[in-house]
Amino acid sequence: MSIKKIAIIGECMVELSGQLFSSMQQNYGGDTMNTAIYLKKLAGQSVDVNYVTCMGADTLSTEIIKQWQKHQLNTDFVLIAPDKQVGLYMIQNDVQGERSFQYWRSDSAAKYLVTHPDFNHIVALLSHFDAIYLSGISLAILSVKDCNTLLEILTKLAHQGVDIIYDSNHRPALWASDEHCKKTNKVMYALANLSLLTFDDEVQIWADNNITACHFRLHKAGAQHVLIKTGADGCQYSNKNTSEPRYFKTNKVDNVTDTTAAGDSFNAGFLAYWLHGNSIEDCAKAGNLLAGQVIQHRGAIVGIDTDSIKTSIIGR
Repeated sequence: MSIKKIAIIGECMVELSGQLFSSMQQNYGGDTMNTAIYLKKLAGQSVDVNYVTCMGADTLSTEIIKQWQKHQLNTDFVLIAPDKQVGLYMIQNDVQGERSFQYWRSDSAAKYLVTHPDFNHIVALLSHFDAIYLSGISLAILSVKDCNTLLEILTKLAHQGVDIIYDSNHRPALWASDEHCKKTNKVMYALANLSLLTFDDEVQIWADNNITACHFRLHKAGAQHVLIKTGADGCQYSNKNTSEPRYFKTNKVDNVTDTTAAGDSFNAGFLAYWLHGNSIEDCAKAGNLLAGQVIQHRGAIVGIDTDSIKTSIIGR
């Protein structure tokens, strides 16, 4: 099996959780980082997972990069901005256990990835990759100008034969405007060879009446391969030549503890098999099985049983 090279573009932040003005736990998190780590866990040496971002030169940035390396992610494409720092967010739980978030990322290093003096060198190297994965968050944190620049770069890379993979992962507060959000997503739908989307996100952006209308709108916009996640109901796949979407159900999970990284881990499982040209059925099954494991544990990054996933797919 040949090794596939994928670049994952995004932002990973320091996470604080615990009691205010008391002991707090430090961790890290971010949608694209979650996907990167789980993809590497499941695919192992068959996929070279490269994380592309910009970090500060501060102690937190340095230590968090070391943590990524422990997960065997390639950090050669992590740029350093000496005058910036890593973003930070804090999780708090109310008496009912509901989680709320506060963010300090308005001037984080990742926002300046595109304008970093070494970014063009990275772009030149990415033309030799098999795929590039990014999310709506990866684009929304950038200025409008930098976002448009990155879209132009991705368009050129796609024309050079690099597969673009996109998850809209909608966070309304991050976008400069609804118009910018919709315009950017339209470009990404048409650009991406594979769109890994969540139905609820698409409804927030476009107010689709149902999932069939969502598939239709996406293909009308130029989307090639579309996978729409519907949580516990599973997922649906369609391509531009499909008359009707194919439905793939999830395995029932009784002990749902934390759904924080459900979509991110599903994407990782799907990509682990998609990158090697496996069937859509195998890709969707891997995604559902991996997400099913993750949601049974608290936290975004947890230990997983990769052997059971591989055995389940081989023996289906």
